[in-house]
Amino acid sequence: MTAAPELLLAYYGDDFTGSTDALEFLSRAGARTALFIEPPSAQQLARYPGLRAVGVAGLTRSMPPAEMETELRPALAALRALGAPHVHYKVCSTFDSSPAVGSIGRAIDIGAETFRARFVPLLVGAPALGRWCVFGNLFARMGIGSGGAIHRLDRHPSMSRHPVTPADESDLRIHLSRQTGKRIALFDILHVALPGHEARAALDALLAGAPGIVLFDVLETGQLARIGALIDAFASAGHPLFSVGSSAIEMALGAHWTEQGKLGPPPSWPDPGPAGPLLVMSGSCSPVTGGQVAWALANGFADVPLDAAALACGGGCEHALRAAIRHLQAGRHVVAHTCPREGDAPLAPAGSAAVGTALGNIARAAIAASGARRLVVAGGDTSSHAARALGIEAVEMIAPLAPGAPLCRARAPGSPLDGAEVNFKGGQVGAADYFGAAVRGRMN
Repeated sequence: MTAAPELLLAYYGDDFTGSTDALEFLSRAGARTALFIEPPSAQQLARYPGLRAVGVAGLTRSMPPAEMETELRPALAALRALGAPHVHYKVCSTFDSSPAVGSIGRAIDIGAETFRARFVPLLVGAPALGRWCVFGNLFARMGIGSGGAIHRLDRHPSMSRHPVTPADESDLRIHLSRQTGKRIALFDILHVALPGHEARAALDALLAGAPGIVLFDVLETGQLARIGALIDAFASAGHPLFSVGSSAIEMALGAHWTEQGKLGPPPSWPDPGPAGPLLVMSGSCSPVTGGQVAWALANGFADVPLDAAALACGGGCEHALRAAIRHLQAGRHVVAHTCPREGDAPLAPAGSAAVGTALGNIARAAIAASGARRLVVAGGDTSSHAARALGIEAVEMIAPLAPGAPLCRARAPGSPLDGAEVNFKGGQVGAADYFGAAVRGRMN
């Protein structure tokens, strides 16, 4: 009898769209991965044989630090109990956080207490997503999977104006120092470029100063495997390593494990084909998503505008639901969106939770009534709440769509979403015709 493959990594994502980003890069590396809404029980895991990685799509990106503490301590303890040598706290590649909301520093403090490792690796730059970290400063392309311009984070046209956590500092050491008292050391791009043994010696020299956190620069995709090797050397099942960062952690470890022969060949993804009709639920305020909504409306999608303020107060659903059902039953693609109008005030985190739940409730009822089998949910701050309202237990990747936003199959017992195709995308993801690609099931 063949032994079950060992679990290599478990991760907690601070929202759903970021969690599917990590799911994609693990799956692309050949590591079968399931993303759950809650830390899975042994009975749940038994329904997913052959897993090499497990994720939990969390909610902490929109939480204040005290709520994060209540959520994260048991979740990280449950992931540690799975026995994987790596446990990763997955954050957005634009490092969305502040001392008051989604504090990455507080997450690091909790993880460091839980795992008591020598240091916490921090890796954010992800060239495949248009994110680069150089001498500690983060740069981001405008629109993942697009040809947008590259900006220093604090000058990014979208992230510098984020409605909840605007980026006013591109040096991640300074940004993070506002959220944790731990000392942050930088393994800079010059160290990353060293040959393997010299890079390890440079890391050991850095660790001799006992920093709590080590931030790794990254400029080129080819550097990720070396970073993966460096951090993997500190991990074991008996003493799991707690890391923090974007899906660059999964990219780095996946590339390293592939070089080590721990993973098989990447899967071949069958073309899922076109959807008819497609339902898009967007709670994103990003100008990138706003442009995608505008493209959809100019290309035949039915327009179902949503009043975010009304949704946040528990109203505004019935008219939108009736309109969505009517259009879907007529075979039209639908985009239901909260794109802000001029003068609208930004939503508070609590409002994001209410809006996300409302989006999920509308989508669940519309799919039940229309039989639509492909759904896109756009918006990082609202996505986790929408997924819970949809009744999703777990998702697995079935095809690539855009970098960081795979098309997935949902397992949702007792919900009309069970077996449906779902795509969760962050506000910064995709080119202008993204929703057209979601209809086709591929980018071109």
